[in-house]
Amino acid sequence: MANHKSALKRIRSNETKRLRNRYQHRTTRNAIKKLRELTDKKEADVLFPSVVSMLDKLAKKNVIHANKAANLKSGLAKHVAAL
Repeated sequence: MANHKSALKRIRSNETKRLRNRYQHRTTRNAIKKLRELTDKKEADVLFPSVVSMLDKLAKKNVIHANKAANLKSGLAKHVAAL
């Protein structure tokens, strides 16, 4: 167990950040799955910008790698265009 006050605070803040990252990552993955399952072009066009925004936010906060976000966005854009 940590002995220093700053180390104890770091443990608390790390746990808070871990839970927030986990929630945001899971929410984004669910949104991606939902978008991939859509067959209606209009619904996909509405959902696509919000999913892209979520991916950009995760990449900006280093929850996921920037290249992974780019690859996911590219694949989703192809999917939406193909509808």
